Amino acid sequence: MSTTDYYELLQRVQRLEPAEHVRLLKDLATLVHNQISAQPEQSILDLQGLGKEIWAAIDAQEYVDQERASWNG
Repeated sequence: MSTTDYYELLQRVQRLEPAEHVRLLKDLATLVHNQISAQPEQSILDLQGLGKEIWAAIDAQEYVDQERASWNG
């Protein structure tokens, strides 16, 4: 939706009666709730293994030793 469309819609809404504002708000709340509820929940476990190819050629102990050595300046 373009900015122009948005402001045109906002002007039309402003011309509604207060009872219609309440009805519109309820309908919009239901719409947003349904969209949010329709999204699948994500688990932290979905990240397992992500980026493992970055570490494939790196020896873990050597990396830790280098990091520890850098702490001492």
